[in-house]
Amino acid sequence: QVQLVESGGGLVQPGGSLRLSCVASGMIFRIYGMGWYRQAPGKQREWVAVISSGGSTNYADSVKGRFTISRDNAKNTVYLQMNSLKPEDTAVYYCNQYPRYNNYPWGQGTQVTVSS
Repeated sequence: QVQLVESGGGLVQPGGSLRLSCVASGMIFRIYGMGWYRQAPGKQREWVAVISSGGSTNYADSVKGRFTISRDNAKNTVYLQMNSLKPEDTAVYYCNQYPRYNNYPWGQGTQVTVSS
């Protein structure tokens, strides 16, 4: 049974930084692309950053140059370093497979709030 557990969110001022972590279990982590997604109140969930099994990365235009995705296959963990945070980055952040071929269940997510 696949389980994804996100952590690292919190309240941060505009311009601040946070590092999110997501630990995966029940899947062969190293062979899958992984992504970070977010959902703001009243909006649909969107992807923000993805990393392939080989380490190639891609970012949504809204976060390019500010966010960095990375992975540690030995720890079954994917990270999202978020710098220069803006109020519009406020959302619940989730990780999951990318693309979502296997429809793994979503975790509980981690809340990121950017506010002064």
